Amino acid sequence: MSIYCISPTTINTCGAIDVVCFDKTGTLTEDGLDFYALRVVDNARIGENIVQISTNDTCQNVVRAIATCHTLSKINHELHGDPLDVIMFEQTGYSLEEDDSESHESIESIQPILIRPPKDSTLPDCQIVKQFTFSSGLQRQSVIVTDEDSMKAYCKGSPEMIMSLCQPETVPENFHDIVEEYSQHGYRLIAVAEKELTIGSEVQKVPRQSIECDLTLIGLVALENRLKPVTTEVIQQLNEANIRSVMVTGDNILTALSVARECGIIVSKKTAYLIEHENGVVDKMGRTILTIREKSEHHTQERQSKSVDLSKMSNSECQFAISGSTFSVVTHEYPELLDQLVCVCNVFARMAPEQKQLLVEHLQTVGSTVAMCGDGANDCAALKAAHAGISLSEAEASIAAPFTSKVSDIRCVITLISEGRCALVTSYSAFLCMAGYSLTQFISILLLYWNATSFSQMQFLFIDIAIVTNLAFLSSKTRAYKGLASTPPPTSILSTASMVSLFGQLAIGGMAQIAVFCWITLQPWFIPFQPTHHDNDEDRKSMQGTAIFYVSLFHYIVLYFVFAAGPPYRASITSNKAFLMSMISVTIGCILLVVFYLSPIQYFLGCLWISQEFCFIILAVALLTAIISVLYDRCVDWISTKIREKIRQRRKGA
Repeated sequence: MSIYCISPTTINTCGAIDVVCFDKTGTLTEDGLDFYALRVVDNARIGENIVQISTNDTCQNVVRAIATCHTLSKINHELHGDPLDVIMFEQTGYSLEEDDSESHESIESIQPILIRPPKDSTLPDCQIVKQFTFSSGLQRQSVIVTDEDSMKAYCKGSPEMIMSLCQPETVPENFHDIVEEYSQHGYRLIAVAEKELTIGSEVQKVPRQSIECDLTLIGLVALENRLKPVTTEVIQQLNEANIRSVMVTGDNILTALSVARECGIIVSKKTAYLIEHENGVVDKMGRTILTIREKSEHHTQERQSKSVDLSKMSNSECQFAISGSTFSVVTHEYPELLDQLVCVCNVFARMAPEQKQLLVEHLQTVGSTVAMCGDGANDCAALKAAHAGISLSEAEASIAAPFTSKVSDIRCVITLISEGRCALVTSYSAFLCMAGYSLTQFISILLLYWNATSFSQMQFLFIDIAIVTNLAFLSSKTRAYKGLASTPPPTSILSTASMVSLFGQLAIGGMAQIAVFCWITLQPWFIPFQPTHHDNDEDRKSMQGTAIFYVSLFHYIVLYFVFAAGPPYRASITSNKAFLMSMISVTIGCILLVVFYLSPIQYFLGCLWISQEFCFIILAVALLTAIISVLYDRCVDWISTKIREKIRQRRKGA
């Protein structure tokens, strides 16, 4: 999988990720939207579903609004702009042209955009003379349109925002229920409104707020946004790995909740609760009252709670969702609840870009290692704030994120976490191997200094080059394990498990060296070392030094075998063919070196003759040491994994 990285140091951080925040549209769901239905509002009455847009008298006004309220442009005969605008515009059958006529110079020097209706329509052409672009914070966009007879403003955006800008008498009584019904089934909704204008030539100077008020609601568009094929599978893998998935979207809260249930962020069997607030209703302290509304999978019955008790929200049978407006209330009026809120809510809807960033920062405050995965410009702040930002876009978001996936789905999240865990464990393995090698050699030298001797220069070089450098280089080539374990690796290089493992291995290797050091002195052919005042390799040779050199060779190999961690974070050692072959070759070479006394080689290394029977004793000690070392390491791994799992469960229940 092609994942580009501009911050290699972040890869290790990915190994500690325990929370992943996802944008919805374009990340969990497909980039494109499919038109589902149009509902026309006329005289505060909402019509039936229209699944095929036409320019008849019933819906011609709404169709014109959809065809004009956008910021599209035509480049090389192709429409460019927001994908949502492109889809809705293409449904209308209208065409877009850059108007190069001079008939509208009185409006101002800006070149209007000409919108032509279908050929079978009796409606006149119209021109877009002023555009107010979409804003995530405002949740809407609007345009001013003129034709032969009139000038109108069209505005489209989220249903709740457009409804708040409309004259109350133009909004159907059941409009909220209809919006909720569509949202519960996962449809994305766009409300459309209009306003008659009499501005004249001052159109370019009119402020936005004077246009986007006292509107008349004229329609509702429902769009279907399907999940990407791999989304559910990836979320399931994250759930099984005990990595929390959070949806952070700008869409409607009920739509977000429906998609979250479908992909597994919200478990379908559990009851979801919406945390909301009541505008204008305050408690004795003057703070806005928070309420909880129950939403089960198959029922829309509501149960209101007059207060929110977050201390009870850690119940594993409960899951929570919150909108951006309520999140803002909590941020400003209930700051003491914010840390716990971000730990129990899995769906955050209608979130502005700065709120997404704030959410990520608060998740980090409570001790989570956070990844953010998104594809739009409104995700940039959150991508930059997260420990690991993952962009699915090659546009604006890729600038802020350390990772950019060429494949535009969330499979990259699994890849990054598994590679991060592999990198983390490989780093720890390299540290433990080098620390173990250094301290093992330190023990050897301490024993030899007892007799005023040491290893020869060639013995040091043989250990460093033939064994340590060789195995250290190749051991890091092991690839990541395919799959995510339910328990993450330790996040500290000096963790208790690492230190217990390291010093345990040193104790095992040290006892083997001490045993050989003492045992050889009991042999009838043993010649004690006689120190001299000359400082050269010839004067350092000793039988005890040779015996310790032989037995320590195998312990270095055992250290790299033990600390070359395999599953569940790295692939099996057998998958790293070069490392495996090198380890086998080095082991065979060391056995031959110990068993067969070849004068030129032993002289070159600075080894003295010792009996072959004792050489086999050294091999037996090395084999016993290897078995004990492997069993000890497996026990430490098993115990430390169980302890980390208990700690994680305790923190989760806290």
